[in-house]
Amino acid sequence: MIKLAPSILAADFSCLASEVEKIEKYGADYVHIDVMDGHFVPNITFGPSVVKSLRKCTGLVFDLMIEHPEKYVDAFLKAGSDIITVHIESDMDYDYVKNAVKSAGKKLALSIKPKTDVKEVLPYLGNLDMVLIMSVEPGFGGQAFIPESLDKIREVRAMLNEKNLETDIQVDGGIYVENVREVLDAGANVIVAGSAVFRGDAGENTAKFMEILKS
Repeated sequence: MIKLAPSILAADFSCLASEVEKIEKYGADYVHIDVMDGHFVPNITFGPSVVKSLRKCTGLVFDLMIEHPEKYVDAFLKAGSDIITVHIESDMDYDYVKNAVKSAGKKLALSIKPKTDVKEVLPYLGNLDMVLIMSVEPGFGGQAFIPESLDKIREVRAMLNEKNLETDIQVDGGIYVENVREVLDAGANVIVAGSAVFRGDAGENTAKFMEILKS
C-alpha cells in the first residue's frame, strides 16, 4: 500500500498541531518526525515531549527517524511513536533497539545514507518492517533529490522480492509532485515529503500528492 509521510521538519513549529490536522484531513497516512540530537547531524530538532504533545492531536502513524536510538528509543516509544527508524551508519546497539521496538509491538525500520551500499541492509531484512532510502544527505531540509537513489530503490525492491518479503520501502529527500511518480515506479511505497507539503498550504499540497499516490 502506498502511503504519504509528510515531514514536520519543514512545518511551521509555532503551529504544529494545526499543520498536522491539515495533512490528516487531506489524506496523509504518517507524520514523519526527524529526531536530531546534534551528533549524527549538526541540527537539533524534536524531543519526546513534542511527540507526546502531538500524540494528543492526531491518530496518524508517528514515523520517527532517530539519530542515536539506544539513548532515546524507550522515551519515544512511551511518548507514542509507532515506527522507529534508525541509521545503519550510526554507532548504536542495534539489538537493544530492535528488542525495545518489537517488545512494544511497534515497527522497526533501517535507514541508509546516499553513499551507503544497499547490500548493507541484507543481514537485517528478516526483522525489519521498512527500509528507508535517504535521497539526500540527512540533516537539512530543502535539498535536491539525488537521481542515483532510483537505482538504490530498485535494488532494495529486488532484494525484498527475492526473499518474498513485503517490507515497505520509504524514500526521504527532495521529493515533489513533479518527481514522485519516478520514485513510486522504482519500487518505493512510503513517500516522505517536507518542503513540498509544508511550503504553502499543507492541506492543498497533501491533496496534490494523494491524487498521484492513489492513481
